[in-house]
Amino acid sequence: MPPIPYHISVPDEKLQDLKAKLDLTTFPDELDDAGWSYGSPLSDVKRLVDYWKNSFDWRGAEAKLNELPQFTTNVPVDGFDEVNVHFVHQRSNVAEAVPLLFCHGWTNPLIIVSSIPTYKEQPGSFIEVAKLLPLLKGDNRNPAFHIVAPSLPNFGFSEGIKKKGFSITQYAETLHKLMLQLGYDQYVTQGGDWGWFITRTIALHYPAHSLAHHVNMARPQGPPAFRSQPLLALQHAVTPYSARERQDLGRAQWFQDQGWGYGGIQSTKPQTLGYALADSPAALLAWIYEKLVDWTDAYPWTADEICTWVAIYWFSAAGPAASVRIYYESTHEDGVAGRATLRKRVGSWIPGAKVGLMYAPKELTPMPRIWSRTLGPVVHEKELERGGHFAAWERPEDVASALNEMFAKNGPCYGMVKGKNGYATRASL
Repeated sequence: MPPIPYHISVPDEKLQDLKAKLDLTTFPDELDDAGWSYGSPLSDVKRLVDYWKNSFDWRGAEAKLNELPQFTTNVPVDGFDEVNVHFVHQRSNVAEAVPLLFCHGWTNPLIIVSSIPTYKEQPGSFIEVAKLLPLLKGDNRNPAFHIVAPSLPNFGFSEGIKKKGFSITQYAETLHKLMLQLGYDQYVTQGGDWGWFITRTIALHYPAHSLAHHVNMARPQGPPAFRSQPLLALQHAVTPYSARERQDLGRAQWFQDQGWGYGGIQSTKPQTLGYALADSPAALLAWIYEKLVDWTDAYPWTADEICTWVAIYWFSAAGPAASVRIYYESTHEDGVAGRATLRKRVGSWIPGAKVGLMYAPKELTPMPRIWSRTLGPVVHEKELERGGHFAAWERPEDVASALNEMFAKNGPCYGMVKGKNGYATRASL
């Protein structure tokens, strides 16, 4: 099935239903001086619910999103029916542009990939790519990219999965086959959040096709071991961590102790949580808003941004409850024991595909640099002074500059994709 152009068009009935549900919101009480210690503050949630109900212009946001080049197509997945996948596809005017698969999770790549510089209202996965699109068009110095930014199945406007067992392997297969369907036999990837696991799995399973990957979230299994990487292990043994790396380890410990509660619920009983997310837009807003604040580096979220991100979950093709199932599936690939073997495997050395790494101080689990060098042949590293988990949204210029540096004429990944070095040849001018 060839790709079909797609435009977001939420029925008026769904907008009316949303307003009715917001009207009926019952808010909990809150302890004195609770602040953020117990989760999303009551005053913030009340303010945002009121704005969503009375001031937010979904039709305006929808029109902005529809300025992006969006498509859907059916992708066959082994053991499952064909999956209808929604994606942004910005094909460069440069025929030799580098094919880039952009893959994220909590948010929608649609927003991050936007080619509209003034666009301010966007969510993860397909939305998160909105701010990158205008920065990766190339010039005499920087390479151009063909950019593909899908909504993951169960997210955004991609189809929901009806059978158990659709996990990281299946997400990787889906996106790899999408790239092949679009004519990109060889390509590179950029990932964060679930995109870290998925793009690493693509590199592991499809090494002849996925030739390099850049990630803004790295989850190495631990420090280098003498039995497998003796030189890195020796370097680790004799080199103290920098002040920044000690700070990063503190952030990772905070996330483990204070920030992972949502993951425990979503990894074990996603259906129970799903009743609240599917029925109450206020509950959905509070659930996501907490992450937008906790996981960023004092990013100045506007009410329009937050409402757009949350609205994409609310109006998603599969419904908001579907988006949390990936946590359960990825931790139960080996059965109910939940050993998550593949999740651990992608945190180890993967040969072949070159690796670019970005370190943001407010990422969820930032690790010492030498730990991350155990992931594969690292050819590019960039340490940010500011930024968090949604790097492409918070720091799009930094993500774009890292990709440009990796694939520029003098970069370590220049010319990796056959016939697609990012620069127009005389014959194509």
